[in-house]
Amino acid sequence: MMTPQSEEELAGMIADATTPLAVQGGGTRGFVAAGDVLCSAGLAGIRLYEPGALTLVAGAGTPVSEIEAALAAENQRLAFEPMDHRALLGTSGAPTIGGVMAANISGPRRIAVGAARDFALGVRFVDGAGRIVKNGGRVMKNVTGYDLVKLMCGSFGTLGVLSEISMKVLPAPETEATLVIGTGVAEQAVAALSRGLGSPFEVTGAAFLPDRGAVVRIEGFETSVAYRLAALEGILDSFGAVERLDAQASQALWRDVRDVQTFVGRSGDVWRVSVKPSDAPGIVDALPDGTEYMLDWGGGLIWVLCAAGTDLRARIAPFAGHATLVRADADVRARLGVFQPEAPALAALTEGVRTRFDPRGVLTGRGMKAA
Repeated sequence: MMTPQSEEELAGMIADATTPLAVQGGGTRGFVAAGDVLCSAGLAGIRLYEPGALTLVAGAGTPVSEIEAALAAENQRLAFEPMDHRALLGTSGAPTIGGVMAANISGPRRIAVGAARDFALGVRFVDGAGRIVKNGGRVMKNVTGYDLVKLMCGSFGTLGVLSEISMKVLPAPETEATLVIGTGVAEQAVAALSRGLGSPFEVTGAAFLPDRGAVVRIEGFETSVAYRLAALEGILDSFGAVERLDAQASQALWRDVRDVQTFVGRSGDVWRVSVKPSDAPGIVDALPDGTEYMLDWGGGLIWVLCAAGTDLRARIAPFAGHATLVRADADVRARLGVFQPEAPALAALTEGVRTRFDPRGVLTGRGMKAA
């Protein structure tokens, strides 16, 4: 394993590479590529934190826990609520902020505040040719030219290896509460979640747990939360009996939703399906018998636990969306592929971008052989 301790050392390793490199941060998300492991964990540390400016700059290898601790001391947080994959995937190590941004990891609050990429202000990275690239800055502003910050978020290290990220942070709320609407039917749950999200009461979480019901979160000042909770209850009680959860119970519930705790330690493949919320009930009906699921993002995200080897994409092919194979053995991953196949035109565009950033195929393995 190669673990550079500086950006210059990282650039040298990539420039000198003659075989494919498998980029990883903390190694907690289960994505294993062929090649020599290049770990960014050595590029760690909070470089700048200005609570008054809601800005933080950190090395890509900085553990998320270290950043969250620093923010908590100032009553701030990473508002996009990044998932911790370790329990679901059975991995160890420490999730890094570079891994979060490279995979655009975003939790339940994404539906209200945006994804990880929406909080990235600037990046430094090394591309496949070993060139150090800087884009963006430390403030949110309109700029001309290519937005490489957004391009890098969700690229999974195929365009470059992140070395530093500047990001926006937000104040933590005074309190939170959750309503649980007693329904076990996906169509009714999505309707309830849509009603809540369409209300003026600033919902920051909208999920459906079939064994518990539809759940809706509100955050903010205590008096505001109390008012909005009562008002929201009044427009949702027609969908089923409503139960209130206080701040402590609400935090525990949404931590479980974020980390898909209901599938932890259970056999089978895990899929992550992004769809139109209105399509979620139809997709649920198309799932194979014995399959379990949960909905997040108001129905726009479906987590599925199904029998090992199931080709879920074939089962839900009539619906638009993207199905990512999050957990499966190596043979199933090789047969089905981890990511949704791209349409030919989009695949050609993607390949063109990758060729620009990684002309030798060091980061993607194109045209190179593993040692």
